[in-house]
This record gives sequence, C-alpha cells and structure tokens, in this order.
Amino acid sequence: MTEINWLKQIQEPKYWLLGIAAGLIALHLTLTSRTENTDLFGTMLLFWGVVCFLIWERHESLTLESGVFGSCFGASLIALILLKSSSISGYDFFIRVTPFLSGISLALLASGTKGLKQYWQELLILAYTAIPPGLIGVFVNVALLTAKFSAFILHYLGFEVVRQGVFLVLEKGSVEVYHGCSGVNAILQVLGLALVFLLMFPTTMGQKIVVPIIAVLIGFIVNASRVALMAVLVSLSQPEAFKYWHEGNGSAIFSMIAVFIFGIFCWFAILQEPQNKKKPNC
Repeated sequence: MTEINWLKQIQEPKYWLLGIAAGLIALHLTLTSRTENTDLFGTMLLFWGVVCFLIWERHESLTLESGVFGSCFGASLIALILLKSSSISGYDFFIRVTPFLSGISLALLASGTKGLKQYWQELLILAYTAIPPGLIGVFVNVALLTAKFSAFILHYLGFEVVRQGVFLVLEKGSVEVYHGCSGVNAILQVLGLALVFLLMFPTTMGQKIVVPIIAVLIGFIVNASRVALMAVLVSLSQPEAFKYWHEGNGSAIFSMIAVFIFGIFCWFAILQEPQNKKKPNC
C-alpha cells in the first residue's frame, strides 16, 4: 500500500512541475557558471533562491489549473529553452532571458494564462535579470560619471590627478574608465537586491522610493572607489595588483562590499524601525 500511495503521489501534476522547475534551474545555473562571471552567477543563484522561497511560502494557496493553450504554450517555451541551451558554450544574452522564459513557461503549465497574475512578484524578479547592462549606457554616460567621481575621490585623498574625459591621469600613469568598469553591473546587482528586499519585507511608500536610490548610490560609489584604487596602482607601477582588482577576485570583493553596505542600511534603517510605524506592504 505504501508503494502504491507513493506511485500515486509522483503522478500528481505538482510533482512533475517541481521536477521540471528543478531541471530548468539546474540547466540555467550550469550555463551561467560556464560564463566564469562570478557576479552574474551569484545574482542568478540569489534570485532563483528568492523565487523558490516565495513560491514555497504560498504553494498551498496557489490555483493549479491550466488549460490546453497554456500547457502547449508553456511546453513550447521549455522546448525553445532546451534547444537554444544546447548551442550555448560561453556568455550569451539568452542566459539573462532564460529565467524569465522559464518562469513564464512554468506558470503557464501550472495555472494557465488566467493564473499568471498569481506569480507577478516572481516573474518581476526573473524579468529583472533580463535587463542588459549596456542598456543603461544608452541613456546615461555612467563611465563619465564614474571618472568624475573617482577623480573627486583621488583629489581629496591628496593625489595629483587630471581628468580628461573618461581618462584619469596621475603622475606616473593613467587609466581609462570604459563601460565595463563604469559600475553598471554593480549598480544593477545592488538594485536587484533592493527589488528583492521590497518584495519580501513590508515597507512604506517613502521607503519604496528611498531604498532603490540608496542601492544605486552604493553600487556607484563603491565601484568609483575601486576605479580610484586601480588608478593609484597604475601610478605606483603595480600591474599584478591592478590585474587582481580589475579582473581577479578583487572585483568580486568590491561587489561583496556593496552588498554588505546595502544589507547594513536595510537592517538598521528599515528593519529596525518600530513595527507600529510601518504600513503594510501593498
């Protein structure tokens, strides 16, 4: 009887959905790990974890009822993901889009088109991962702003620095702040954490405005400090140290610093406020 009950349980749709979801997540994280981008992998791992947590918290109240169209469309998206994934060997923009497509396909299989609104929080988080870092550069010259702020930091630390556009010129060397070092990735990473925080914790309307602004400022300032450090290392003729902070684990350390500072801000400025002063999250 125990074996029969076990066979009946694994034939239930929710267990098949769980298996498909686990497979899609494992596939995406495997593809992300091959890019050798630790920041991207860490962000994707965090966002998948948050989505799984949110679903688990509400799994008993979800309506699992899909129609023919929703099931076929969801299955087609999964087929597309599997087909495209088989041809990806390194970084591909499709890796950023895969989480959102996976979330849509699973939601359609689980609840159909009418039930998509149940998963708006999870889909919003997964859609955020699809934002390309280069898109911000179309609207704002972040590299120039970073160069200006890094020059400001160096000047007030006592270094003789001259800024020429995106170039920081010191006594014995210069560095160019191109888009990859402008801090866009760091800003998007911390801003993503802000989105997760606002979805998981009750906040007031004012806090919903302040938290993203603080996240952007933290990501920008921490990265500008990193650029200033690299400029000093170039001036001191330290190529190995420059390479470490530019391409090695040093880059990840500054990302961790930004995340840590943002976590400290949220803990003391938001979560430690008296509960009776907070309004419930909409």
